[in-house]
Amino acid sequence: MVHDSLSDYVETLRRSGELHVIRAQVDPYLEIAEITDRVVKAGGPALLFSNVRGSRFPVLTNQFGSERRMAAAFGAESLAEVAERIRSLLNLAMPGPSFGLKSILSLAPFASAIPKTVRTGSCQDVVMSEPDLTQLPVLTTWPMDAGPFVTLPLVVTKDPQSGRPNVGMYRMQVYNARETGMHWQRHKHGRAHADAWGARIPVAVAIGADPAITYAATAPLPPVLDEFMFAGILRGKAVKLVPCKTVDLKVPADAEFVLEGYVDNTDLRTEGPFGDHTGVYSPADSYPTFHVECITHRKEPIYAATVVGKPPMEDAWLGKATERFFLPLLQMVVPEIVDMNLPVEGGFHNLAIVSIRKSYPGQAKKVMNALWGIGHMMMLTRTIVIVDADIDVQDTRAVAWFALNNIAPDRDVVMMPGPVDDLDHGSYSVAYGTKIGIDATRKSAAEGYTREWPPDILMNRATRELVGARWKEYGLDIIERTFRPDDWSGQGPGALERLRKSGDA
Repeated sequence: MVHDSLSDYVETLRRSGELHVIRAQVDPYLEIAEITDRVVKAGGPALLFSNVRGSRFPVLTNQFGSERRMAAAFGAESLAEVAERIRSLLNLAMPGPSFGLKSILSLAPFASAIPKTVRTGSCQDVVMSEPDLTQLPVLTTWPMDAGPFVTLPLVVTKDPQSGRPNVGMYRMQVYNARETGMHWQRHKHGRAHADAWGARIPVAVAIGADPAITYAATAPLPPVLDEFMFAGILRGKAVKLVPCKTVDLKVPADAEFVLEGYVDNTDLRTEGPFGDHTGVYSPADSYPTFHVECITHRKEPIYAATVVGKPPMEDAWLGKATERFFLPLLQMVVPEIVDMNLPVEGGFHNLAIVSIRKSYPGQAKKVMNALWGIGHMMMLTRTIVIVDADIDVQDTRAVAWFALNNIAPDRDVVMMPGPVDDLDHGSYSVAYGTKIGIDATRKSAAEGYTREWPPDILMNRATRELVGARWKEYGLDIIERTFRPDDWSGQGPGALERLRKSGDA
């Protein structure tokens, strides 16, 4: 099912039993964040707080906090289903080497995803000509935060020369009724637009939109593909945009709230600290100020927020969506890639585990450098581990065993200086540091390995099938009735099933 707005998506969640409404009065200062943190870590539902102290607007959190809900954002049953849609579109769009971007956009699935401009939209049902941000239930999520922060803003800018739009997600600290910080880091497209504009940059910020659009704002897209079109591709239906009231920008027609105004590059203020997705507080620093000149909203809007911190949090599933959706794109550029895992514990850009079909010496190191050179998606990745094609990168226990047994640090570890994320507190300076690549593939004589590589211990297929067929005859089905799967010797979910089916589990 395609959703036209966040309100539509909330109704879908309600009907499917994926939404819990909290009617007790709650405080946007820390209390909502603590409730959300506990529910997210328990694998619980989306939360709608209908009685928020100090505001007449309800707050939605944890809308993306499971694979079911993340997939539902795109009208799918699983993230794999959406990834296959993307792979099919890429196969359709790449019939030959001369097929350029204009040819791709002429294909029906892409042409139908081009955003459509409409004259009116529900996001402008109510116009606040005297804007007051204090009426919005903006959350303060952690005790040392510098103040309340808008955590799911869709920040709309455009290039002053080409007019090409960008939608980014940059946190916004609320300073007062009409001013916020704008935390666009140096590697972001919004920051590039700001530099091109100079002192004053027209900006619109949508809060609460169709979840496909919200996801697209987090996606590491190349500048040639705008986020509104990408959302249309993902959901199979064009996004409707409406012109803003006071700035020359277009926003989702059915957004819950829209803040219109400008960012002043000369008005730098201290922003932060903020409890970030790294699990620590990002420090205070100077960022430009967003001046709000108009607020519009739906008649009965829902304020969308997220809480970030030590994983797993809701943003884990935004990261997993990116992992699945961008794998087909990476495979187009680096075809030997088999699969990729961006573990939640690594905060998505601190660790990438990649399996490859290795056919020549040094190929793992070639892949590392290729990935670090692929735009914003991978260039900031602190650690890349490369394993052979037969290793399941989603099984981090197997990866750890394989990598720790296979590497010789002097031969297999690559240290690469270069750009790192602004939030990387481990680097020795801001936005610049050293990344590490680990070649954990099996080695041959061509790579200086003078011995014969030892074979893995694996039971033969006939014995595995025999034991699997006679499992109940041994009386060992009692294990399934006695132990929970994720209790079996710390092997993780599905361990008992693997034990029953395979003699090497």
